[in-house]
Amino acid sequence: MEYLKTGKDQNEVLADDNAVKSVVEGILADIGVRGDTAVRELSARFDKYSPESFRLDDADIERAMSKVTKGDLDDIRFAQEQVRNFARRQRDSIRDLEVETLPGVFLGHRNIPVNAVGCYIPGGKYPMVASAHMSIVTAKVAGVKRVIACAPPFGGEPHPAIIAAMHLAGVDEIYVLGGVQAIGAMALGTETLAPVDMIVGPGNAYVAEAKRQLYGRVGIDLFAGPTETLVIADETVDAEICATDLLGQAEHGPTSPAILLTTSHALARETMAEVERQLSVLPTADIARVAWENYGQVIVCETQQEMVSVADRLAFEHVQVMTADPNFFLENMTNYGALFLGPRTNVAYGDKVIGTNHTLPTKQAARYTGGLWVGKFLKTCTYQRIETDEASALVGDYCSRLCRLEGFIGHSEQANIRVRRYGKSGSV
Repeated sequence: MEYLKTGKDQNEVLADDNAVKSVVEGILADIGVRGDTAVRELSARFDKYSPESFRLDDADIERAMSKVTKGDLDDIRFAQEQVRNFARRQRDSIRDLEVETLPGVFLGHRNIPVNAVGCYIPGGKYPMVASAHMSIVTAKVAGVKRVIACAPPFGGEPHPAIIAAMHLAGVDEIYVLGGVQAIGAMALGTETLAPVDMIVGPGNAYVAEAKRQLYGRVGIDLFAGPTETLVIADETVDAEICATDLLGQAEHGPTSPAILLTTSHALARETMAEVERQLSVLPTADIARVAWENYGQVIVCETQQEMVSVADRLAFEHVQVMTADPNFFLENMTNYGALFLGPRTNVAYGDKVIGTNHTLPTKQAARYTGGLWVGKFLKTCTYQRIETDEASALVGDYCSRLCRLEGFIGHSEQANIRVRRYGKSGSV
């Protein structure tokens, strides 16, 4: 394995920022004490936005949607239908279960939707319209009863396309509210905003830290970090497409790693040159260049299997595979947020429209979790039922002895009373 280009150590991307932690902690404490008053002051301070109500009514929504072209609305509807279709298929694959494990003993589980979910839609440098599809549509397909959404103002007013996407996705409440104040209001509740049970959606470092601090009080989707992209390629593709796919994700932010992993020295060197050429014309080069220079890497491996090993060690969010046999990586890789197999697809398709979810694990979290999907909004809850006296007494005998083994005499008596009542001998 050879590194033709190296970047900063990933630990620098993952390093905790104590200043961010402190700021977020203070904001959340303030919201917890002062509710709406704190939220209003924070919105005025950070977003220069302080309307009479942060929640949009029907007239506000209609006004925002009137500013979106028919073509854009049609595109949003198309994207949401792709997300909805795939989420429905995923939901159909999740089954409730009941089995008779012993005569008269029934065990089962039910998949129960979370009751209330808050979706955060970023709107800072880039208004993330697609995040509305990924969170709201998926939660609704899961059966969540109350789905609310927050997005920051854009240019001092609600962003029309984001509002349109939220509304078309089927959201129940829309709030023009951004940053930590939005996350805190949804999780903690205020006088005018009832709290939710779970918060999902990407955001900046402050939003991510707010979700981290609130985790446990509410559920969350993921601990998000900078966007990551890994391009795995061989001589079957060219430098132009590799460079395009690297820079297409590097533009997310100056700390977004973009790595080329290849078995071809020629492709590696040509891609590095092509990246420089594209950076000279790319409108977002001011961001993408910093990301590429600081966190971009080019790694040349000897074999496909070595590329799998390196890719699994990196455990990146997005993995674009453009090789003679992309399915080799589908069959052998274990750590990734999402795979994009073959040159005909790409990460942008997944980000915006194809139907898979774009909220994915970063910071090597792909070692132990996948991304946001319909199952994240479901609680798999177990139950048990015993229908015969004989079964209750049988299980009770074992349970009583096991409880005494651990010293739990009260537990043991829970079993004993049933053995006495339902057992034939009544000897316990």
